[in-house]
Amino acid sequence: MSRTDCFSASVANRFARRKLLRISSALLAIALFGSAVVLAQNFNRRDINGIVVDSQDKTVSGATVFLKDLKTGNIRSFTSTDNGSFRFAQIGMIDDYQVWAQKNKLKSRIKGISSFDSRTELHFELKLK
Repeated sequence: MSRTDCFSASVANRFARRKLLRISSALLAIALFGSAVVLAQNFNRRDINGIVVDSQDKTVSGATVFLKDLKTGNIRSFTSTDNGSFRFAQIGMIDDYQVWAQKNKLKSRIKGISSFDSRTELHFELKLK
C-alpha cells in the first residue's frame, strides 16, 4: 500500500467517524426531546375536585358543577355523584378558572382559581343556597 493510499484511507475513516458522530448526536437529541415532550404533557396540569352540599351541609347528588375557563370562555360541566363529589382532571395551570354548582333554583358562590396558584390538586366545598 502506498503512502497516498494510507492517507486516503485515513481521511475516509475520519469522515466516516464524523458522520457517525453526527448521526448519533442527532438521534440522541431526538430521543431527549421526545421524552421531554412526553413528560411535558402532564406538567402544568392540576385536578380540581370537591363536594356539593346544601345549606344544612348534607351532600347533594345530581348537582351540575361548572368549570369556566376565563381566557376562552369555555365551560365544562360535571354532575355530582351520589355522595356529592365532583372532579375535573388534567386542567391547565396557566389559565384562570371559575367553579360553581347549581341544582334546580339553588346556586353556590362562584369560586376563583388563579393561574398563580401552584397547587396541583384543589379541593372545593360548594354550598348551594
